[in-house]
Amino acid sequence: MYNLQALGYNEFFAGQQNNKQGKVGRIATASNGIYKLFTKNSELRAQLSGRFHHLAEHTRDYPCVGDWVLFQAIDGEDKGIIHEVLQRSSLLSRHAAGPKQEEQLMAANVDTVFLVNALNQDFNLRRMERYLMQVYESGASPVFVLTKKDLCQDKEIDEKVQAVEEIAFGAPVLAIDALHEEGLTSLKEYLHEGKTVSLLGSSGVGKSTLINRLLGQEVQETQAIRGEDAKGRHTTTHRELFLLPEGGVIIDTPGMRELQLWSGEEAAGETFQDVERLAGQCKFRDCRHEQEPGCAIQNAIASGELSDDRYKSYVKLQREAKFLDLKEKYGAHRASRMQVEELKKGTW
Repeated sequence: MYNLQALGYNEFFAGQQNNKQGKVGRIATASNGIYKLFTKNSELRAQLSGRFHHLAEHTRDYPCVGDWVLFQAIDGEDKGIIHEVLQRSSLLSRHAAGPKQEEQLMAANVDTVFLVNALNQDFNLRRMERYLMQVYESGASPVFVLTKKDLCQDKEIDEKVQAVEEIAFGAPVLAIDALHEEGLTSLKEYLHEGKTVSLLGSSGVGKSTLINRLLGQEVQETQAIRGEDAKGRHTTTHRELFLLPEGGVIIDTPGMRELQLWSGEEAAGETFQDVERLAGQCKFRDCRHEQEPGCAIQNAIASGELSDDRYKSYVKLQREAKFLDLKEKYGAHRASRMQVEELKKGTW
């Protein structure tokens, strides 16, 4: 038996169940149309009803790990039929691999996302900015978790933590050594009964090791990273929701080499608050931040207040986010034409 409140079931979800038939459960895994549910009375396997398939139009209409669903149990079997997905409090998603405009759902109803990055030579601020932008879009709260501090000298750790703090804008930045369980207590304040944490990061950053340490058992396979470049291999092959010893749940996700955005310009503004603030200080409202006199951004780059790499990252992600917004409004073909036209005018 499971305590639904400990799993994150609260008034937000209970209010949606009023006057609706069916039992409530939370999705722990999803694979090939088969869903593992944690329910009040048991753990069971479930499939979607025929009516559900008929009414679903978009990817986000379907359930994903972390979703709360209404289902009907099949008498005498540990199986059920899912009829409805309850409205989500947050949703982590990305652009699916491939050329098509398709969304890939990663985790639902997450309170806090641990943005896991390694402190070794795979340390990458630009990648962290991209992940941070996606978390802001999801509606969850970000926490940077910097792993493998045992592979760095204290001075290098301090420098890298400071570099992340400069892009984090108030989001906590925690350096840990999960392998030797150093610094794990700093994560405990986010691991409460009724709360959901998800991990997001590239392959080889130590997510599986961190999961195993937090759960107190070896539930995820781990592999050594490549020595020549500190790149990792995919050990987590699917998304899964685990129950934490202290209550609450944690969702692990497969590592990613690149996170293709599925978000708009508003999230980009939250991620680059420093650049947006500087842009508001330019002498001309239509400043393109190139050679115009009184450009606060170019002045900040010249003085060292803003790094050129960070500004280039801002421009790249803004363009990507703007293109995503246009595709959603007008379709991919028209959005591409509009992009080309604006590039010719120099306004993109």
